[in-house]
Amino acid sequence: MDDILNFLIPVLPALVVGGLAYYFFDGFLKNEDKRRRFLLHKELQTETLPLRLQAYERLTLFLERSNPLQLLLRVHPNSTDKKNYVESVIAQLQQEFEHNLSQQIYMSDECWNVIKSSKNTLIAQLRKLVLDNTVADAHALREKMISNFSEAENPISVALSYLKTEVQELLN
Repeated sequence: MDDILNFLIPVLPALVVGGLAYYFFDGFLKNEDKRRRFLLHKELQTETLPLRLQAYERLTLFLERSNPLQLLLRVHPNSTDKKNYVESVIAQLQQEFEHNLSQQIYMSDECWNVIKSSKNTLIAQLRKLVLDNTVADAHALREKMISNFSEAENPISVALSYLKTEVQELLN
């Protein structure tokens, strides 16, 4: 027993000092790693923020151009066939959307889904209006769509509002 005690007396303080050194050194390394990650994140944030804001600007422009009133004023009927007219409006909308597909990498999945959903809802509304038998031709359909979309809130304005909210959160 005395041999064990004589062995532990000089070894025990060394073990305690070694344990404390390990504890503090490990804490220091973890803190230093967190600091490096924070600085890297901060540097990346200053580089990516302008790109993200540019993506939000482009999608704001897409949504403004996709606003039914703007879209219908821009796309005029080529003939009296109302189905062809609606399909040309939808094609214009789809072309605008495809032009901005790459912007999704700069925003949240939720925001991108809201934008896609608003586009798809607008297309469904346009296709529903073409089924109205009281409208005879493309010109009358266009007039009806303009009056319908000017009276009610459309899905594009909802998406635009969501996009603005997300940009405000990004900047704060």
